[in-house]
Amino acid sequence: QVHMVESGGGLAQAGDSLRLSCAASGDTSGSYVMGWFRQAPGKEREFVASISWSGRTTYYGDSVKGRVTSSRDTGNNTVHVQMTNLEEADTAVYYCTVMLGYCSGDGCYTDPDNYQYWGQGTQVTVSS
Repeated sequence: QVHMVESGGGLAQAGDSLRLSCAASGDTSGSYVMGWFRQAPGKEREFVASISWSGRTTYYGDSVKGRVTSSRDTGNNTVHVQMTNLEEADTAVYYCTVMLGYCSGDGCYTDPDNYQYWGQGTQVTVSS
């Protein structure tokens, strides 16, 4: 199994920035993509970002495009999402996940069903 642990969430003011981190451990062989999703109360799970295992390719959800940057530490299995210009609509539980292998088809990286292992989530609350 692969285990992910998210960190970096908390309470922020609108316009602030936060850096979320995810550390992956266990058998990560065959991993292709690490992704971030969020879920607010009463809402469906929403794609935030994804990054290839090498860290060289990233994708971002339409709702956060231009306000997030995903990156990976060179020497370990830790990825980050830097969020800027936070809005109240960003309030949600943010989950880190990993895709084993690869997916195909339009928008396959935005489909949570294509990811296999999930972290416990970290709460982000943005107030104005």
